[in-house]
Amino acid sequence: MSVWLNVIGVGEDGIEALPPAVQMLIEHAELIVGGDRHLAMAAQVRAEKKSWASPLSLTLDEIWARRGRPIVVLATGDPMHFGIGVALAKRVPAEEMAIHPHVSAFSLAAARMRWPLAEAECLTIHGRPLDLLAGAMAPERKLLLLSHDGSSPAAVAQRVTELGYGASMVTVLEHMGGARERIYGGRADSWAHPRAADLNTLAVECRADQGGRTLSLSSGLPDETFQHDGQLTKREIRAATMSALRPLPGQLLWDVGAGCGSIAIEWLRAHRSLSAVAIEAEAARQALIERNAAALGTPSLRLVKGTAPAAYDSLPDPDAVFIGGGLGDAGVVEKAWERLKRGGRLVANAVTAEGETHLFNWRGKLGGEMTRLSVARLAPVGDLHGWKPLMPVTQYWVDKT
Repeated sequence: MSVWLNVIGVGEDGIEALPPAVQMLIEHAELIVGGDRHLAMAAQVRAEKKSWASPLSLTLDEIWARRGRPIVVLATGDPMHFGIGVALAKRVPAEEMAIHPHVSAFSLAAARMRWPLAEAECLTIHGRPLDLLAGAMAPERKLLLLSHDGSSPAAVAQRVTELGYGASMVTVLEHMGGARERIYGGRADSWAHPRAADLNTLAVECRADQGGRTLSLSSGLPDETFQHDGQLTKREIRAATMSALRPLPGQLLWDVGAGCGSIAIEWLRAHRSLSAVAIEAEAARQALIERNAAALGTPSLRLVKGTAPAAYDSLPDPDAVFIGGGLGDAGVVEKAWERLKRGGRLVANAVTAEGETHLFNWRGKLGGEMTRLSVARLAPVGDLHGWKPLMPVTQYWVDKT
């Protein structure tokens, strides 16, 4: 089947500024889909027009139901950069769809700010939680953010201040590329603009306040970073566990018996393309996971409130599995291993003799490696100091080859 779906990026300068060949695609469309702003640009075109429904999947279903008919989807800027083109590409075969990008908001904003685009972190908060910012803030870092609406600049300034970066400079870039373009800004902690135009992009120059919290992107965050009830994989063991898990871009982790979620959260912080599922049965710990995920910039962490292995049933197959609890429970390891993708890795930690015995047994069945991890921390002993050992941890890992 030839191309029947054209996804066209439009700038603030409208359809008239598009190449003639792209304008012809719009003129000959049977159906035009887009936001109200985009449809207004195509008001003179004699095609059926539909705005996006809620949920979005309803309109995606309707587009697919008309497969083979000439359809145009209008989008802002580059449809493949946090745009609707990404969702459509998951449904429509590549040979049946064409993407016609315009200059993206990120490119325009970088040009206005005179920032090297390759050195800026490009994110969207359109329909996404502001908790993402907790994982993006770092001293001297440059952020470009696609806003949700006119309330976003004030909300971002407030959240940035709460995170200890009130000295950051926030710039609002409205209606870039058109006659209504406007640029203004100020310090996050003295923000004086309650509302912006709904079509805006934000540029944030991150400046940490004196004494503000900074979180490294490396594994092994300080223990006090996490809210927990004592069931926490300690910093040194956590770093060793992440090294054993070996995350690669795009991979999915199952964190089984997640506790406060520290392993899954550190996994997600390693690269923004990673995904993770935290499986936890206890309600109090489920609440800890949710709070830690929000505070540490990983709101995408999926929490499954249930017990393994039954909780596995509704999940996609993982690229990596970490088992921090339930080693002796029937089916927990067996079914995780069964679902683990070929080439994936299973890692498990044990602190008790019984747990260690289970690890020995699994090594006998599956192969793999075992390591004993012993850590001692300097602690006061009266007026002096001595080494206080933590409980040793036995770590097991095995690749599914």
